[in-house]
Amino acid sequence: MDLQKRLDEAAAAHDVPGAAIAVWTGGQLHEAATGVVNRNTGVETTTDSVFQVGSTTKVWTAALIMQLAEEGLLDLDEEVGHYLPEFALSYDAVITVRQLLTHTGGFDGDLFEDTGRGDDSLEKFVAYLHGAGKVHEPGELFSYCNAGYCVLGAIVARLRGTTWEQAMREHLLKPLGATHAALLAEEAVLFRAAAGHVGPGNDVYPQWQMPRSNAPAGATMCLAPRELVRFGRMFAADGLAEDGTRVLSAESVAAMRTPQVAVPGVPGLMAANWGLGFELFTWGTYGHDGGTPGQSTFWRVADDGSYAIAMSINGGNFIGVMNDLLLPLLREGGLAAPDLPAPPEQPRAVDPAPYVGRYEGPQLAYEVSPADDGVEVTLIPGALMASMGQQATTARYVHLAEDTFIAEQPEEGRHDTVTFVLRDGVATHLHNGRAVRRV
Repeated sequence: MDLQKRLDEAAAAHDVPGAAIAVWTGGQLHEAATGVVNRNTGVETTTDSVFQVGSTTKVWTAALIMQLAEEGLLDLDEEVGHYLPEFALSYDAVITVRQLLTHTGGFDGDLFEDTGRGDDSLEKFVAYLHGAGKVHEPGELFSYCNAGYCVLGAIVARLRGTTWEQAMREHLLKPLGATHAALLAEEAVLFRAAAGHVGPGNDVYPQWQMPRSNAPAGATMCLAPRELVRFGRMFAADGLAEDGTRVLSAESVAAMRTPQVAVPGVPGLMAANWGLGFELFTWGTYGHDGGTPGQSTFWRVADDGSYAIAMSINGGNFIGVMNDLLLPLLREGGLAAPDLPAPPEQPRAVDPAPYVGRYEGPQLAYEVSPADDGVEVTLIPGALMASMGQQATTARYVHLAEDTFIAEQPEEGRHDTVTFVLRDGVATHLHNGRAVRRV
């Protein structure tokens, strides 16, 4: 496999400060690491280094919820307010636990309010969500929702009578045998912890950890890649850890890996369907991606468990590394990983009128205007995206399929896509994993 050489080359080609990778294939674990965890300190990356794994955390939170359901402490189809009476939005909405798991709750998802470092941070965040905006009716549409997973974490804490972090340690990390994991900064400093690098100069991001209030959605968990491989393989073993410990029931595993909702648009980095926590891909894998400022994680597991891969990087061009290293590794492992979407040679002319307008979310806005054979899309970043080096950009998009358009020119090795959700012939949302409302 020559994993080390290939990782070194991919990291160098795409200006990645540091990376670590773990691959399970042929009944063996292969690992490699390259570069440094922090360009300011020069500390070497090793296979024991822990990276912020971002939204891959959501699958861990979903597993904690499924354990509660197994024990009869929770019903997935019960409304959230039954378990968290203080959960209430400023508009009328009945939202179930299942809808939170499947990103169909319908309220603003990219809300990262810092409610402090105390054990009550999740409770305070749930109260803050009273002012969350409405994106769509509950159950109507998939729209990636970080805030919904914070609410799930608050349910875990409430029903376990402890914190989300302690529930994670007791009910998942310990029974799985995970040794290189950290949930708080004071735990991460016991390892070689990666720092994020952002912008064209790959500068160290000045805030190492995101708010604790967003921990269940992916703000704080740090892992060595082998721990994601370990966790992923548990789902292929019907819920059994490597030592035979029962972590989840086979029924819960099957439910998490069963499609619950389709994702609008043409599959690219995101999957065609979502399960209970998992991204589900049409080419025989499940997994999830993750990102925090300056750090990115890729995680895929073959349906039969014969192959699993997890990689984290702390800056540089993640898409380039994926194209040059990760997708080829998946194919060599026998998985038919598809190429990312590309513009057609001769795009079909379309009437841009139904799509033209302004679309706004909590962290960004899009301006869509007419263009020859397509539309012109201007991304206007909010404060968080701007702090990570994102600038306003304008790109021409051509028709790809149905109401999906693709950027004519690639950026960092991929062509972005946007899908419009239409009602009565007029777009109500711009969708690229998240549904952004037309205003």
